[in-house]
Order: sequence, then structure tokens, then C-alpha cells
Amino acid sequence: MGPLDGLRVLELEAIGPAPFCCMMLADMGADVLVVERPSDPGLGFERARWSDVMLRGRRSLTLDLKSKRGVDAALALAQRADVLVEGFRPGVLERLGLAPDTLLARNPRLVVGRMTGWGQDGPLAARAGHDIDYIALSGALHAIGPAGGVPVPPLNLVGDFGGGGMLLAFGIACAVIEARASGHGQVVDAAMVEGASLLTTMFWGMHAAGQWSASRGANVLDGGAPWYACYETGDGEHVAIGAIEPRFYAELLDRLGLSPGELPAQHDRAGWPRLRERFAAVFRTRTRGEWVRAFEGSDACFAPVLSFAEAAQHPHNVARHAHVRVGDVVQPVPAPRFSRTPGAVRSAPSERGMGGGEALKDWGFGDEEIEALKAMGVEFR
Repeated sequence: MGPLDGLRVLELEAIGPAPFCCMMLADMGADVLVVERPSDPGLGFERARWSDVMLRGRRSLTLDLKSKRGVDAALALAQRADVLVEGFRPGVLERLGLAPDTLLARNPRLVVGRMTGWGQDGPLAARAGHDIDYIALSGALHAIGPAGGVPVPPLNLVGDFGGGGMLLAFGIACAVIEARASGHGQVVDAAMVEGASLLTTMFWGMHAAGQWSASRGANVLDGGAPWYACYETGDGEHVAIGAIEPRFYAELLDRLGLSPGELPAQHDRAGWPRLRERFAAVFRTRTRGEWVRAFEGSDACFAPVLSFAEAAQHPHNVARHAHVRVGDVVQPVPAPRFSRTPGAVRSAPSERGMGGGEALKDWGFGDEEIEALKAMGVEFR
């Protein structure tokens, strides 16, 4: 059933971090009802519904929020919800007639989760942007990339998902706990620029202590250290090593067949280029598979660099049941894991309007109320 069983979440259609947040809530048992536009608005990257994995676990209805009757219907739905999640630009919810004050007046216990890039206020609040822009302004992007090269976007993991959707899910969970104690809801203002910055907290401390250089590829954790980096193998694949601690580093050298006395000291930065060159030459002498076997049972902090498809087949991930096939899509299972109330993928992504009628009944709407909602423009299959 999941630890969030019984939590009702009304999701207003958005892209990226907001649906990721609601996927996480649904994975943990929340009953997420997504309010979608009557037709696909063509937001962002186009994907067939069956493969849009972040929409898993929801039921759907369609509604035109630009109409007065659509707003009335949304207010009626929000009265039965514990949480409302939206990902519009600042001010859009207000212009629609669904301002947080209006929502909270109808449902004082409601938690309103708001997902934006720049936050609800500030000089950049109304400006368009995407993950790459938010992590650029946070300082995170500056630190990622090769020495002497340009910054490299780490997919859209840092802004959209880690600093965005996951942060909003955490904020909602906190606000729900507080609302159940106080009887009062509140607004959760999750900004990706701040979430991305939060993810870099450790590096701010290192920078203050003089342990982090602003030069990319010159630090312990950004690929600068030869013993915390990726290397190409003899078959053109790659492996990753992260042997920070002395005992792990010693085992790394042992597995590579290298003598410490013939190499620069681990923390001799002047010797790092020579050490990297030596590691690279050794790793090129065997295939990735051969190195996997060579490091079997090792604490040298070694792992093969796998593609998504390979990751799903790795023995450790298979043993942990870390992936599940839902419909025709292999995908990650819900995380983290709970010993007594485990999360689960409740369903594959639904088509627009699928399951909405059943959800309304589960949310306590009677037949006459459902007919009234339909008259306001609510549609479902």
C-alpha cells in the first residue's frame, strides 16, 4: 500500500520536475489524480504515453482550466485533496483564479506544492528557463566538466529531478506531517535553482576551507584526482574508480599490479598527471569484462560504467529487483525501500482521462456531484 496510502494528491499537468514529484508520491502509495488539458499541449519532448514513465501510478481526468467552469471544478476537486501540485510560472495559478489563498480558504488543510525554476519571486521569477539555466546560476554547472573544457550538463538530473521534483516531494511530505498536527496547510515554494544549490552544500564548505578549486577537473571529486575518475578499457568501454581512502587506494594498486614505490604518492598533486597516465595505460590492457573479473570481491571502489540497458541486467541490480517491467518499459523501481509498507508501481501511464471517474468516486464524490463536475467540463473515460 505504501507509506503515503490514503494521501490524496491533485496534480495540475506540467512537465519535468512536477510530474517526477508526483510519480514519487504515487510510488509511495499516494492517490494521485492528474488534471490534464483536453488535448496534448505539446509541452517539451514529445513521448508516447505508454513510454512516459513519470506518469506511472496516476489516474487522469481532463479539464480546461482557462474556463470559469473549469476553475470551479478544480476548486471542488481541491476541496477533497490533501495536496495540490502545480508547475506553472509564478502568477499563472493566481490568474487562473486558483491562488493559494483561494484554495486554502476552501480547504484550510491543503498543502500547495509549487514547482518553479527561479522561485515565486525575485528578479528572474517570470523568466523562462530549463534545468541547464537553473544549475548554471546555482554554481553547480560550473563545477562539472573536464579540465580545460566547457561545463558539461549532467543530463537534467541536478535541476529538474534532484533539486526540483525530489525536493518538492520532500517539502510536501514535511508539510503534510505538519498539517496533520496543526490542522493548517501551507504553500511549499520549491525552486530548482535553490534545490540545485542545496545539492552542492558540501562543496561550499570545502571551498570555504580552501579544499575546492574553482578550476574544473582539478579537485578530488570532479575527476581531477586520478584515483577518482573513469578510464577507457581495451575494448573501448569504461570503468570507474573511487579509491579515496588509503586502504582502498592500496587495494586498487594491488589489483592493477602496480607498486606504490614506483608511483607518485596518492595525494601528491604534482604527480597526478603521471599517475593518471599510468592508470590509463594499465586499464587499456584489458577489456571491461576482464577488469570486472580482476576486481571481483574487491574493496577498491571499482565499477564498470554501464548503459541503462546493461544496468538492468547487472547481477546486483537483478538480485535487488532494482528494475521492473511495466507494460513494455523496463524502469527503476520505487525508492527508497520500506520494510513494512513498501512502495510499488501501481499502474502504467494512463491515457488522458483514464480512471478519472473511478478516482472521483474514491474521493467521495456522489453521482450527482460527478454529473455536476461533468457539466463544469470534467471529462474522463
